[in-house]
Amino acid sequence: MGFVFGVVVGIVVGLGIIVGFVRCENARAAQRSQLATTIAAFARMTVEDSRKILPPQFYPSWVVFSSSQKLTWLNSHLTKIWPFVNEAASELIKTSVEPILEQYRPVILASLKFSKFTLGTVAPQFTGVSIIEDEGDGVTMELEMQWDGNPSIILDIKTLLGVALPVQVKNIGFTGVFRLIFKPLVDEFPGFGAISYSLRQKKKLDFTLKVVGGDISAIPGLYDAIEGAIRDAVEDSITWPVRKVVSILPGDYSDLELKPVGILEVKLVQAKELTNKDIIGKSDPYAVVYIRPLRDRMKKSKTINNDLNPIWNEHFEFIVEDVSTQNLIVKVYDSEGLQSSELIGCAQLRLAELQPGKVKDVWLKLVKDLEIQRDNKNRGQVHLELLYCPFGMENSFTNPFAPNYSMTSLEKVLKNATNGIESNANENATTPKKKEVIIRGVLSVTVVSAEDLPATDFLGKSDPFVVLTLKKAETKNKTRVVNDSLNPVWNQTFDFVVEDGLHDMLIVEVWDHDTFGKDYMGRCILTLTRVILEGEYKERFELDGAKSGYLNLHLKWMPQPIFRDA
Repeated sequence: MGFVFGVVVGIVVGLGIIVGFVRCENARAAQRSQLATTIAAFARMTVEDSRKILPPQFYPSWVVFSSSQKLTWLNSHLTKIWPFVNEAASELIKTSVEPILEQYRPVILASLKFSKFTLGTVAPQFTGVSIIEDEGDGVTMELEMQWDGNPSIILDIKTLLGVALPVQVKNIGFTGVFRLIFKPLVDEFPGFGAISYSLRQKKKLDFTLKVVGGDISAIPGLYDAIEGAIRDAVEDSITWPVRKVVSILPGDYSDLELKPVGILEVKLVQAKELTNKDIIGKSDPYAVVYIRPLRDRMKKSKTINNDLNPIWNEHFEFIVEDVSTQNLIVKVYDSEGLQSSELIGCAQLRLAELQPGKVKDVWLKLVKDLEIQRDNKNRGQVHLELLYCPFGMENSFTNPFAPNYSMTSLEKVLKNATNGIESNANENATTPKKKEVIIRGVLSVTVVSAEDLPATDFLGKSDPFVVLTLKKAETKNKTRVVNDSLNPVWNQTFDFVVEDGLHDMLIVEVWDHDTFGKDYMGRCILTLTRVILEGEYKERFELDGAKSGYLNLHLKWMPQPIFRDA
């Protein structure tokens, strides 16, 4: 009986083990099938799908979504044929670059030519290629290139004193993006009429200069002069928006060449809360403003000594060549006299953000490096007033900086009679005279009210009044005192005779009246460009240098322009 019972129990246990094993295997198979399905789904997933699943803030900083494709095959073939490319391209580059270097030759040099030029044995590496969607009449390709080469480049330079120096260019490191534009597309072989090429983005360009058998530092300023000439030549000859056009099929391709598209009027107003770079005293800030980093196109402001909140109020004008890709760059430095200036901070603004014919008043935060997006340190802010004026749109809006702005009937008659031309003894020889516009008129300022002013008295109130100063004319007015109020109402109007509206500014300061003096509460600084353009406007201005507070102003302009010869 016990034997039978044992057999039955064994059979039941065995069947249970078999059933459990089968179920376990089925479950594992189902998991493997589900995992394979998930992997296949991930394999089919695009970059856009991944961005929908996880927003950008969930990715680490080293994750980059690139639209470029690898070019391993191209690098492999380029390495094989590089000796032949080096031999063919070296002479071509030498003959092409020498005239450009001569154009940017420093004044301290009598000549600047190559005595030897080879690209070396290390081939550049193309790290990616991407296609940019065009409007349908062309194809744009961008190639990312990296080159840490060993070229043999020797410059034969001669100074004005007749001293000849062979200067070797060493340790070249370059990383950038080249843009190729195949345009227009045609129905003939090879399918496009011309190729435009340009250096779209220059991420890195490093090199060192060394006098063969000597020390380049023996001649003060020589190293910086040659380095600046090389960088300017690269920037002005091939860096975007400059582009070189190569015709493939016969035709007129002048529309592909670089052409100015407009003028950017920039007023550098002020900066505030700048980082102090001096151990004793305060920084001596000045600003450098540019669109393209060419020495003859970079504008430098005056230096304001010992001030972390400088007011410049300077006007600059820049040529715009591609509003969709170019940026306005502002760099603020601390002047160190005869020593190299120290960078306080820099900022940039995309020109595409500007509305043509509309004044944009903007505060830009200064950062340490334009390539570094995350900079939490407070380095200060810079205040700009911008006006973009495209060519061909003169009738749609008025540029107050233009020399024919708001001319009176008498001035138009005089201008048409003289046409700005001065004749000399030879009637066929004429010299145009440059006209500088002077906007003269009456500025009417109504100080309406203030809101949320900081309390400066012991009882939690203030006795505010407003002082208005026309900076260039040094004309001042002030309102009455409103006692015991943080939201005073004045409704007082003041008229200022303005002799040069485009280069003057209004400083509005709020003070607290005390029996034995006054306490500063804040200010706002206004240029006159907007009121000159619009004629009249009302605005609520935030007070600078105050914990809180706003000032409501109403400005009105009554023009009386005149002109003078610059």
